[in-house]
Amino acid sequence: MTREEAMDKDAKEVGMSTALTPELQEMTGQIRGYAREFGLDPFEVIFELLDYDQMNMVVAYGGFPTRYPHWRFGMLYEEISKTYSYGLQKVYELVINNDPCYSYLLKCNHVVDQKLVMAHVYAHSDFFKCNYWFSKTNRKMMDEMANHGVRIRRYIDRHGLTKVEEFIDTCLSLENLIDTHSQFIIRKKQRTEEERESDREDAKPTRLRSKSYMEEFINPPEYIEAERQRIQQKLEEQDKFPPDPEKDLLSFLIEHAPIERWQRDILSMMREEAYYFAPQAMTKIMNEGWASYWHSKIMTEKACTAAEIVDYADHHAATMGQQPGALNPYKVGLELFRDIEERWNKGRFGPEWEECDDYAKKASWDRKLGLGRKRVFEVRKIYNDVTFIDEFLTEDFCRDHQLFTFAFNKQTNEYEIESRSFKAIKEKLLFNLSNFGQPFIYLENANYKNRGELYLIHRFEGVPLKMDAARETLGNLFKIWQRPVHLETVVEKRHKLFTHNGTKVEEKILK
Repeated sequence: MTREEAMDKDAKEVGMSTALTPELQEMTGQIRGYAREFGLDPFEVIFELLDYDQMNMVVAYGGFPTRYPHWRFGMLYEEISKTYSYGLQKVYELVINNDPCYSYLLKCNHVVDQKLVMAHVYAHSDFFKCNYWFSKTNRKMMDEMANHGVRIRRYIDRHGLTKVEEFIDTCLSLENLIDTHSQFIIRKKQRTEEERESDREDAKPTRLRSKSYMEEFINPPEYIEAERQRIQQKLEEQDKFPPDPEKDLLSFLIEHAPIERWQRDILSMMREEAYYFAPQAMTKIMNEGWASYWHSKIMTEKACTAAEIVDYADHHAATMGQQPGALNPYKVGLELFRDIEERWNKGRFGPEWEECDDYAKKASWDRKLGLGRKRVFEVRKIYNDVTFIDEFLTEDFCRDHQLFTFAFNKQTNEYEIESRSFKAIKEKLLFNLSNFGQPFIYLENANYKNRGELYLIHRFEGVPLKMDAARETLGNLFKIWQRPVHLETVVEKRHKLFTHNGTKVEEKILK
């Protein structure tokens, strides 16, 4: 039996419901009741109890116990298992955005840890259900993932494991080339061929009425020619393919790439999964902060006994710990939600607060509005990480929590504090969160030089291209499009064009 077959077998076994003990079953009802008392509205949550090996395997599969066979799942499983064995990492919980939600508990956890995890999971479930950015996700993705696995196994039977796996590798290298906001925005409607033909027939230079002997003065030939060229250029722009720059490159390839039907189906599956996981990347800080905020409330005010509170505090502090040179989304999200609650309770917002420059007065400012709890629920409903940080990260918050930016110093060969400026901190955070920290790539022209070649543009918005990865991606795009692929970008302040012609990547400097 191969490793893939073994993992498939194990995944099916994990997929079988693992019943909770009566004690844990009773505990879930209590924690859910506490969550509802605080105003949370979670989906129903189905908990399953796994040992560490099963948990590591489910984590490797992204939380879905039945998926398609692929080498990366085995690689992730080995990595997670080793870090667990060496004591470097321990997965306490895993929850899936589904209706009902599925969550996995680790058998070896202490009772206080199980309570903490349940409180954390119910808050995640509330976030999945109520946050706007999750509203377009497939709520039956557990079934859909299993369906993807069945379809891909059929293609493996027909075309062979190597061929299908290599194509999946190609698709996965392109999975970030989607338009994460396309599900919430009505894009410009594409014009039909009949509409374009009608425009061509109606497009004639405008002539002013005149007597025949005044024609060359009223409508000079050079004016008529310039007008004709202007209209022709406008028509050519309208006929451009695609008409507007396209960010959802996967959708374009599914519709237009010269690939076989089974390849098109697999590419559509990879795109569907990419869109399913996108809101989780868009709300990582908020989602973990919201879950941490509420597990803290539930545990300290409702669920913990006197004998458990010290253990809870120890485990909570370990989760909130900041690692050197890294941003802990649990910690930042939790503290921001607490800061919002305090500010809206005390009235520390609005023009009067912003215009006050008396530090002592601001330190004692308390209008006793009591709007904090209402405000955090509003924030949970409509914001994502970018808008959350942009709206609620304040200079006072950065100073109180000692935030800073850092950079690599080539002279000392070490990372050092670069700036404690609020503007620099906020800008760095927003750049790292926009488009998940991925570069902005747009398809400008799919018929470049009238040769059916792709012309992509990298719009620099704070995230530079990693050129090694870009070259590999161009090669994978060529495999799907089967014609040369061009990428325009900026390298060291110079505009460059990288072209993959099927065998190698060529580059040239643009004027």
